[in-house]
Amino acid sequence: MKRILAVVLLGLSVTACADPAGNRALIGGGLGAGAGAGVAALTGGSPLVGAAIGGAGGALVGAATTPRPRRGYYD
Repeated sequence: MKRILAVVLLGLSVTACADPAGNRALIGGGLGAGAGAGVAALTGGSPLVGAAIGGAGGALVGAATTPRPRRGYYD
């Protein structure tokens, strides 16, 4: 259990630094899938179901928090 938690935390810390513009939904989906699978495995649930739910939620949050590009100097 400690190994799974360590892998999940390491993955979250590494991917938190990678945020290229326009890819928040993809990164959020990957983070959510990893976290969902890890939580499901730790709580005795199905890792595949946890990854699917976490991935969908992470992609939605990532897409919703993507900043709009600026068009002009004063926008």
